[in-house]
Amino acid sequence: MPHLTDIKVRGYHLDIYQHVNNARYLEFLEEARWGYLEDNGDVEFFQKLGLAWVIVNININYREAATMGHTLQISTRFSKIGSKSAMVRQEVRIKGSDTLAADADITFVCLDQKTGKAVAIEGALKERLEQQLQQG
Repeated sequence: MPHLTDIKVRGYHLDIYQHVNNARYLEFLEEARWGYLEDNGDVEFFQKLGLAWVIVNININYREAATMGHTLQISTRFSKIGSKSAMVRQEVRIKGSDTLAADADITFVCLDQKTGKAVAIEGALKERLEQQLQQG
């Protein structure tokens, strides 16, 4: 089951056209990913292994304008695990409707915090990410 995060659209999120500025969606998606990591205990898990998530690619589609007063519900789930990177799928819906405001595929690698280099996704790390994938 995807992790859900609600964010209320405020006036300072809007652009001159009175809908959510495209750059704000990146902040909303990041907030939802942090919530996902915190709620699943992954922050502690990654810290214990001395690893950090690093985003290497974001592909985002803007589908429908969200405006002040809307509450956005962001679903976050793992969608793919490779040998060196993994992908998270996020969808932003206007809460209370089926309206998809935006969706994104986020690719990340895990860096060893001591060396600053990407590590292979194997062992305990792979098991943890595969558990997340199965829950999505």
